[in-house]
Amino acid sequence: MTMKLEDKHAGNGDLVGEGQPYLGEKYQANGKPVANGRGEISVKQEANGTCGVPRKSLNMYSWQEIQKHNQKADQWLVINRKVYDVTGWANKHPGGSRILNHFAGEDATDVFRAMHLDLDIVKLYLKPLLIGELAPEEPSQERHKSSQLVEDFRELRRTLEAMNMFKVNPVFFFLHIAQILILETLAWLIVWHFGSGWPVTIFISCLLTISQVQCFLLQHDLGHISIFPNSKWSRLMQKFMMSHLKGLSTCWWNHRHFQHHVKTNIYPKDPDINTGPLYVNGYLKAAQNGKKKISYINYEKQHLCFYIVGLFLLMPVYANLMSMEMMYLQKSWGEFAWVSSFYIHYFIMFGPFYGIFGTILLIFLVKFLESPWVAYVTQMSHVPMRISKEENRDWLSAQVLTTCNVEQSFFNDWFTGHLNFQIEHHLFPTMPCHNYHKVAPLVRLLCAKHGLQYVNKPLLKAFGDITRDLKKSATLWLDAYYETGSRASALTHM
Repeated sequence: MTMKLEDKHAGNGDLVGEGQPYLGEKYQANGKPVANGRGEISVKQEANGTCGVPRKSLNMYSWQEIQKHNQKADQWLVINRKVYDVTGWANKHPGGSRILNHFAGEDATDVFRAMHLDLDIVKLYLKPLLIGELAPEEPSQERHKSSQLVEDFRELRRTLEAMNMFKVNPVFFFLHIAQILILETLAWLIVWHFGSGWPVTIFISCLLTISQVQCFLLQHDLGHISIFPNSKWSRLMQKFMMSHLKGLSTCWWNHRHFQHHVKTNIYPKDPDINTGPLYVNGYLKAAQNGKKKISYINYEKQHLCFYIVGLFLLMPVYANLMSMEMMYLQKSWGEFAWVSSFYIHYFIMFGPFYGIFGTILLIFLVKFLESPWVAYVTQMSHVPMRISKEENRDWLSAQVLTTCNVEQSFFNDWFTGHLNFQIEHHLFPTMPCHNYHKVAPLVRLLCAKHGLQYVNKPLLKAFGDITRDLKKSATLWLDAYYETGSRASALTHM
């Protein structure tokens, strides 16, 4: 049951601002706008003679009604108590349609705030999608969530904004970019001066490996728009780093990575835990695959498979194949040109010394060497943590339960690109990474207040926990496969 409520915008602090134009608004022959979505829209002209300001007669909804609209063909979500129908616009969403589908029927206020830097731009896209708001008697988030925890987290964000924790230090990122370019230039100068013998080749491969990994870490920051306030500059620099200097598609990376952020370790919404037939990670998938007698490989040895296959083939094989597949399927010829420029500039730099075949081998060697580094940094913070089906938790709990940190040191910060502060990064993706260590104590206090375990490990323990967790998952799979233990059945329903 719905009621009508005259929407009053003045001074309410909504993300949808007054006086912003409607994008994609349709008009009748008499010049009056047609209702867009399920809400009823009426327009009155102001008496001062200026352009008309839309006023909407909005429907009021309960959470029970909103939660029904959680299908691909029918997607509603809530942001700051406002209800939006994003069904028709999902395919135009810059972050990908799946992200909106993942939050259909849910409160998306905190994830919306976390993933968007410039709210003024987003307001323009939100306004034509507005169809109503939560009824006054409804809580601001779903009833199973703790309103005190949610409010405490939002207060923390306001505190961090007041502390300028989202402000970039340009010198930090200038030095990061300089490090990458200097290492690549140094590798070329060494070959030019000393020749292309094996000792020189091995040495410059190490230099190029460091450059490639640091380039990967920097493009990650650029993808989150945490360096340049202008998203166009961020996207351009990300293409330069990821495509021109690394030879991978930014669209492929962003498409996967944004889903990973908004639904971390949620099966099957997080693509990073969809390991296909190679691994059974997490208790849920292990027990289910065991009961269904699914056995693509001997999962008892999957930790060895991680060492032999996962570590060294992640970048040279998997990442490159997935990148090329997405560019081909989406006919992204512009991306293809950017990626091609990576190989062209490598052939120009090293072709005169190694020839075509030798340069190809050099590229593969560098990608082979960087792969374990990237694999450990990207997997150590999530694989050993909670993996489950959709639980629709609040933003703080969802990230803290599925993410862990690695202890701070100068080496750890540099080696991981500050992703040793993975909890802070997941809570505030648009925050510059050089501020994570300043934010961590406040996040830890908030977690302690609400009884959430804040996991912080030594670097080597975090590495080892990946394989230890794979062994545990394999044991659970084996129990379920042979139905020898009740433990599998119990954990399946966790």
